[in-house]
Amino acid sequence: MVLSDMTLTALLRRVKGKGDTPRRVATAHRFRSSFRDCASENGYARDFAERALAHTVANKVEAAYHRTDLLEQRYPMMEAWTGHVLSS
Repeated sequence: MVLSDMTLTALLRRVKGKGDTPRRVATAHRFRSSFRDCASENGYARDFAERALAHTVANKVEAAYHRTDLLEQRYPMMEAWTGHVLSS
């Protein structure tokens, strides 16, 4: 199941998620940005993290050869992210 960024935004609004700016609710973009920081800080390659965020490869030739989602290899990265989120 794929969730859109609007699903996360609606959840953040509903629970009044605390944002970085006073009196503003957190945004889905900041959540995704936090994930990228966490992945980098834990030594995961940029490309690996981008795949987890479902970002596409802009270069059509490169995209044609980039067919795997690396799902099995992403489990440890997602475990690290879970630990980061739950520790906050």
